[in-house]
Amino acid sequence: MTPIAGVLAAWYASLSIVTFGAYARDKAAARRQARRTPERTLHLLALLGGWPGGLLGRHLLRHKTRKPGFHAVLWTSAVLHLLALAWLATIPGTSS
Repeated sequence: MTPIAGVLAAWYASLSIVTFGAYARDKAAARRQARRTPERTLHLLALLGGWPGGLLGRHLLRHKTRKPGFHAVLWTSAVLHLLALAWLATIPGTSS
């Protein structure tokens, strides 16, 4: 694993844990009818790299499943990151 791959893996793992926690906290707040986490905050966490945690939180916690617009933005974040990673893998010296 190259140094950049290790940094990226740690970044995605850390942000995914934070994002999953934000989804769990928001789901609990929704059940209690308490103050919620703004959707833009959840989207920002996904866009910064927490999209795997967002997808996992959405699936496991059954959170935001009735909001197709929210789902579309989350998947857009994921696709953008995957495209960026694929592009990064084509740069000599960043893969293998």
